[in-house]
Amino acid sequence: MDASGSPVPLLDLQAQYRPIRAELLAAIERVCDSQRFILGVEVDALEADLARALEAPHAVTVSSGTDAILAALMALGIGPGDEVVTTTYSFFATAGCVSRLGATPVFVDILPDTFNIDPAAVRAALTPRTRAVVPVHLYGLCADLDPLLETTAAAGVPLVEDAAQAIGARYKGRQAGTFGVLSCFSFFPSKNLGAFGDGGLVTALDATLAHEVALLRNHGAEPKYLHKRIGGNFRLDALQAAVLRVKLPHLPAWTEGRRRNAARYRALFAPLERAGLVTLPIEPVGYHHIYNQFVIRLPDRDRVRAELAARGVGTEVYYPVPFHLQECFADLGYAAGAFPHAERAAATSLALPIYAELTEAQQATVVAEITRALGC
Repeated sequence: MDASGSPVPLLDLQAQYRPIRAELLAAIERVCDSQRFILGVEVDALEADLARALEAPHAVTVSSGTDAILAALMALGIGPGDEVVTTTYSFFATAGCVSRLGATPVFVDILPDTFNIDPAAVRAALTPRTRAVVPVHLYGLCADLDPLLETTAAAGVPLVEDAAQAIGARYKGRQAGTFGVLSCFSFFPSKNLGAFGDGGLVTALDATLAHEVALLRNHGAEPKYLHKRIGGNFRLDALQAAVLRVKLPHLPAWTEGRRRNAARYRALFAPLERAGLVTLPIEPVGYHHIYNQFVIRLPDRDRVRAELAARGVGTEVYYPVPFHLQECFADLGYAAGAFPHAERAAATSLALPIYAELTEAQQATVVAEITRALGC
């Protein structure tokens, strides 16, 4: 509970919604009055807005972040017999989409200080069967892209960015989603830019690949009822596009709110960090972190989390089981201990409230309750 006795939620979407409620309802009413719900002017306008905002040559909306990854891999022709190198520590869709296409996910460890994929491990994992490398910009911090791009270019393998958690993040001045041949974003409601349900986006450097994604999202049909490829129904609803068009102009302010809250956490946690009791997320020089999550590491994580829950402080564990230890990937032959940095992150990491509307008092409560739980 904060000083007023109210819970501190992990995320408060009502706080974001209330100031823009009238604008959002007007946008929804506009779509309802048009009775045009599939693709159309709302989706076209959102794609143009997103391409400008992300400084990307091409933007194609899809039905979810998962479908963004799936459509991107399909556009590259990935299928049975192929390998895709990716991190073992992320949301399940990153690896699940590879398997859904009959390809084999090849997992590698993370860097211990950023939670992101280890470029040296990627280089070592490439084989003649590698058809793509998919780094994840986890929690809103870009992966170390320069060595990854050098490796993929030398091998002639496309790099696909999983930027589902990183809209607006930057690496050495360039936005996430402008490095890979294709890049994937999510508009799940908890994201920095969230829809009123599922939604996703694929950005592309090449017009041909962008067209391929657009074709695949609509059953591969062009023109209608003539199917050049077998695609799927990956279309973004016009209602979701209208909601996102309202929210997009607010994204820079919301991101700065998260960054401001991250800076405040760093100041509040300084005594615990100096004592070695808490490890805070880092923002390396040349990176622009957008803090989709603020993830700390601490000993006895599960006990601390339980005590926080009992006192009304919301937290989450992203992610408790790395891919290589998931039952569905047991046939790949990985064993416990294969990727120690990811396994340690899974055992010690804890996501704290970081949304833009979080108050100073609420943050002080979060830190005070963690301090109390650690016996300090």
